[in-house]
Amino acid sequence: MSSSEGNNHRIDNIEFNVADIARSKAFYGEVFGWTFTDYGPGYTEFNDGRLRGGFTTDGPVRAGGPLVILYADDLDATQARVENAGAAISTPAFDFPGGRRFHFRDPDGYELAVWTAA
Repeated sequence: MSSSEGNNHRIDNIEFNVADIARSKAFYGEVFGWTFTDYGPGYTEFNDGRLRGGFTTDGPVRAGGPLVILYADDLDATQARVENAGAAISTPAFDFPGGRRFHFRDPDGYELAVWTAA
């Protein structure tokens, strides 16, 4: 995942939970020309030439689609804003290589995540 100045509270990443990372890399690489960077056996970053995202096997395949991930300069303040607006935290903040993130459900039930760099 990447961030830069001026990206606070903007969509920064899209993450697909997949059953087989190698199969997903072969498909998207062949069909769309995406490139990949592996971060261990359970996570691969993709780059479509404009947007970066990830394939992960660290959770169930989401029938509702990919996980949209926003960036925040201050994760704790953003989580407080999310909670104050009435959203439910679905996954408490956790550390991962390169940062921290939490997941929430918006008023319609869509799950999104917010991350910050370490």
